Amino acid sequence: MSEPVIHTDKLTKRFGDFIAVDALSLTISGGEIFGFLGANGAGKTTAIRMLTGLLAPTSGKATVAGFDLYTGAEGVKRNIGYMSQRFSLYDDLTVRENIRFFAGIYGLTNQAIKEKSRQLLDSLKLVAVADTRLASLPLGWKQKLAFSVAILHEPKIVFLDEPTGGVDPVTRRRFWDMIYEASERGLTIFVTTHYMDEAEYCDSLCIMVDGKVAALDRPDAMKRHFGVESMNEVFIQLARPNQTE
Repeated sequence: MSEPVIHTDKLTKRFGDFIAVDALSLTISGGEIFGFLGANGAGKTTAIRMLTGLLAPTSGKATVAGFDLYTGAEGVKRNIGYMSQRFSLYDDLTVRENIRFFAGIYGLTNQAIKEKSRQLLDSLKLVAVADTRLASLPLGWKQKLAFSVAILHEPKIVFLDEPTGGVDPVTRRRFWDMIYEASERGLTIFVTTHYMDEAEYCDSLCIMVDGKVAALDRPDAMKRHFGVESMNEVFIQLARPNQTE
């Protein structure tokens, strides 16, 4: 059996007396779509910053893409992709310029950049707007491009931080089709979302409450455990225990 793409053992981050992430233990396999849920302030962002090598843990153990977070943070960064809700591409550059710019950052050779650019423009059906500034394109097109650019360098895992925020349901569903296709190719997807219908699409889920893991399982198993019909009801029970219908 291959090593997990992400493995953490009691990973913890303190800021003074405040514990932002408390003993996070996860094991995520290659090709898995892993949902990371929690209300604002639950510790999701801090955990992601640690897992992407941007923030040093206070204690615990973790490996990401085969690299130790303490000693191999640069190796982690080279083997992951990242896409945020805020949209990580540049509106004042054209579609083609964005692809070339980020491919260069990822260290691809000039020949690889040419080949990847051509493949990406063809697969996304963006050839006709390749030299159009990104600012003038619909949000759904931007979103597809941002995801594709985030995995341009063929990382082992891509972190998607609320990637579908503010997007209409049809576009969200099409975006998830891209996620499924990438997962089938063996890419591990680590995704945060506030949409509970999207939580249903994940292979497994972790729900964080006040920096701790409140639930960790497959969506169907979680619903059975809590005796409910939807992940929204699970989330309400865990993250908003005092909320009534």
